[in-house]
Amino acid sequence: MAYRVPRLLKICVIDDIRSVVDMIARKPDWQKHGIEVAGTALDGEEGLQMIRGCMPDIVLTDIRMPRMDGLEMTRAILEFAPQCKIIILSAYSEFSYAQQAIRLGAMDFVKKPFSLEEIVNVVLKAKAICLQEREEQEKIREMEAKIKESLPILRQEYLTFLMQHQTTEHSAKSRWEYLGIPLNQENFIVFIAEIDHFAEKFGSQPVQEIELVRFILQNILEETIRSRTRGIIFREATNRYVCVMNGEDPGTAEQIAEACCTNISRYSRCTISIGTGLCVSTVHELADSYAQALSALAYHFYTDGNAVYSYSSIVHKPRSVNNYSVAAEQEFLFALRSGNRDKSQQVLQHIFDELLQLDPLPEPQYVENIGYELAFKISRVMLELFPYEKVQPLEQQVNWLRNRHSPSLQEIRTLLEGLCAEGCRWIEEERSMESTLIIHRAKAYICANLHTSLTLEQVAKQINLSQGYFSNLFKKVAGISFQQFVTHEKMEKAKSMLIEGMQVQEIAIELGYEHRRYFSEVFKKSTDMTPSEFKISYLGKG
Repeated sequence: MAYRVPRLLKICVIDDIRSVVDMIARKPDWQKHGIEVAGTALDGEEGLQMIRGCMPDIVLTDIRMPRMDGLEMTRAILEFAPQCKIIILSAYSEFSYAQQAIRLGAMDFVKKPFSLEEIVNVVLKAKAICLQEREEQEKIREMEAKIKESLPILRQEYLTFLMQHQTTEHSAKSRWEYLGIPLNQENFIVFIAEIDHFAEKFGSQPVQEIELVRFILQNILEETIRSRTRGIIFREATNRYVCVMNGEDPGTAEQIAEACCTNISRYSRCTISIGTGLCVSTVHELADSYAQALSALAYHFYTDGNAVYSYSSIVHKPRSVNNYSVAAEQEFLFALRSGNRDKSQQVLQHIFDELLQLDPLPEPQYVENIGYELAFKISRVMLELFPYEKVQPLEQQVNWLRNRHSPSLQEIRTLLEGLCAEGCRWIEEERSMESTLIIHRAKAYICANLHTSLTLEQVAKQINLSQGYFSNLFKKVAGISFQQFVTHEKMEKAKSMLIEGMQVQEIAIELGYEHRRYFSEVFKKSTDMTPSEFKISYLGKG
């Protein structure tokens, strides 16, 4: 960095006695003190004109002069050069005038007669004050430059704050003006744009490549919005932008958002999903429009991206009763346990089709939770049939998707279909073994005859095996005893019947129990609930 030679301070001398002016201007070695004489004058009027021209740092002036005295000149100088240091030269008889000059803003005074040493000392005092003020001004300029440089960051931080918190109108107005936010302070709409499939596309890319993509996308968004309205875009997360724009019509905002989607798709290798909020009147309501945009963005759960979802399309529609069928879930799990891939896939599709027929669509989180619950139930069914080491990879697939940011409905359905296919394949492989086939036949017979007493002897005879061999084989293949399996299947059938609304007495008879009380005891031992308690738990009624 090059060394900068400090600027000499300028001084002007004004007195109606030429010898005094010459002595002060010429005798001291002002250059040695970093000072140069910028000019001299013999009266106040001439002096004021000279000062206006050269704008000195320090002025030495007599208080009594023709045309314009020192007081009047002091007042005039400080009006256009308030930083100028004025030193009054005053005789003792003029002391009251000197005091008046000090009150007007003069820095100091020197009484006549004076020595050159006194003059030099008071000028050096003025110089020290000038240099201190100059240093402070330089610091202020540096600070202002830093603030100006950081304004974009400060704007983003403030706007981010406004998205999450409400503020007072007075506070918002002053901060808005200070930060120079280029928007009107009324009538706003917020939209949130999210880069589709960001993790999959850019997870392995270098940071510089990702930053370049984000920069390009922000430029496209800014250009699109600038051509239609006043707006400001800022990044909220690695894959997300927030736009605050002036406007009163959600329809127009939706058109602008659609244009943003179109231009991003056309001019880059990415697509975006956008959620738009409603119009709000004031700055302190921005958090409301932001929350609405976030809710709308969540509905891209139902899409594959590159689309706009407006809060206005969901806010005015009455909420439907969530249409999730427990009976359909039971049917799905039964088909899964049976290894019937086609049937389980068919019931699974039916479950989601019923949810997607609702208008408006259910809250995305509700449907997402149903998907994960079904996934974990698939894992639990597989754990009933296979060791944990075999089932663990299925659970890992579920957890991987659950830990992903904003998975789509299609991704959840693909996961469930894959789990079903894998589980049914395992079951089919098991059934290909001879012993497994025998027990499978036994299980099928049991399930088809749950209305009878179903003794070990009866089933063993049906598959042409001795009771002892059949009992051991059943326990080895199924992992539970014959009687435990029969009881389990009857209780599962009983649960379905209870869900369908049948009475306990009817169910007991239907499942081969002579006495209702005995059936209820077996049911409670199996489920830790009485039939009535189970019915209330699942259906919410007795």
